[in-house]
Amino acid sequence: MTAKEKAFELVDTYKFVLWSEDTQCGEEILCTGIAKRCALITVDELIEKEISLLGLNEDYIPTWYNWVKEEIQKL
Repeated sequence: MTAKEKAFELVDTYKFVLWSEDTQCGEEILCTGIAKRCALITVDELIEKEISLLGLNEDYIPTWYNWVKEEIQKL
């Protein structure tokens, strides 16, 4: 899976949850914005977990997850 595909998958997953839970998010553009923020939070948490589990220092930059973040921001 490419970073772009993962970005779409994450945002679509959160967007689906927002739409299916009868939320008051209203317009699709608002739901998409909220879904993007949720996806970015998820990616940040995955980066933190990777650093923690692998015993890496804070200077480590996981490239693939950063690409996913960039793709989410482009959506």
